[in-house]
Amino acid sequence: MHRLFLSCVFLCYASLASATCGADWAGFIKGIKQEAVTMGHPRSLVTRFFNGAEQDPKVIQADRRQGVFQKDFISFSHALISQHRLVHAQKNAAKYATIFDRLSRDYGIPPGVLLAFWAFETDFGVNQGNFNTLNALLTLSQDCRRPELFRPQVFAALGLYARGDFDPRETKGAWAGEIGMIQMLPEDILDSGSDGDGDGRVDLQNSAEDALMSGAHMLRRLGWQADAPWLQEIELPGDLDLNLTGLDKSLPVARWQALGVTGRHGPLQPSAGQASVLLPVGHKGPAFLTYPNFNVYFEWNQSLVYVTTAAYFATLLSGAPRFDPGTPDAGLTGQDMRALQRKLVARGHDVGKIDGILGSKTRAAVQAEQERLNLPADAWPTPSLLARL
Repeated sequence: MHRLFLSCVFLCYASLASATCGADWAGFIKGIKQEAVTMGHPRSLVTRFFNGAEQDPKVIQADRRQGVFQKDFISFSHALISQHRLVHAQKNAAKYATIFDRLSRDYGIPPGVLLAFWAFETDFGVNQGNFNTLNALLTLSQDCRRPELFRPQVFAALGLYARGDFDPRETKGAWAGEIGMIQMLPEDILDSGSDGDGDGRVDLQNSAEDALMSGAHMLRRLGWQADAPWLQEIELPGDLDLNLTGLDKSLPVARWQALGVTGRHGPLQPSAGQASVLLPVGHKGPAFLTYPNFNVYFEWNQSLVYVTTAAYFATLLSGAPRFDPGTPDAGLTGQDMRALQRKLVARGHDVGKIDGILGSKTRAAVQAEQERLNLPADAWPTPSLLARL
């Protein structure tokens, strides 16, 4: 899923959303309609917007079924970066060269960054999703797993409807409420929706120019630094202290250079400031230097394996060679990862949800235990680490 906006508005909604989640559908709709009126929307507009809204059990099924993120980076990237996507990325780069040139000039965002999102999210607009967006957002707001994340999106969709940019009966997209070729949530459309083709409308479902410009606008608003790097494959010296690696630690790029870190296909970029070393599958696998722009990817999607793959694909589309897979140690199955997470929690670590996914919190806990056990502290959990714990 994309970035789900966290702000003072989010905090205000959190307690109310939690209080109303799980209520019967009719009562939930009545409450959310009243809240919309309290926010200042005309009652007649609110009635038209919510009229006919239905709960969608398939949305809940999709929300509970996200096992793809249990794959490791190498497997995940091989699955997502297909020859089809490579070929069509090149075709679309040529077809929309004018808008890409404009976005590079005005926003400082390379075409590869947007092409990667466009490919992963909808296969260049082909698979935009067939879920009724309002029903999806309401269903996830009424469900008690993450209501505080989705409830604000309902009111953002109402704002789009009020200005004529959302049809509660006809607007369709992904199961989590994203809309259009690069899958933007209603709040993001309100904040960053842009008319890229000059027809006076923002149509993210049918206009590639609108979708690409809106995506570029959103990335800049989220902090993307113009004409700056985001990810670079590197080679590590044999004596590097692996405790220095991980996204929760950063050093000036010049310091990494002094420690012997080198770019695999070009020099590091000290002008970018701070950077972190990421070892997606441990010190025997590929290694990357993540620059500040890499952090913006997490505003788009919270999955570490997705973010790393999207950022890598963007470098590939920008001319970088494929990464060296190395010979990483075997990882854990989803079941073993959950067992590991339970052991880490028992030792006092915060790994977030026990879901079998190697996210940032689990990696930090793994690295701490590796250090305690005098193992290479590369944050990559292995069957031997599980056995040691």
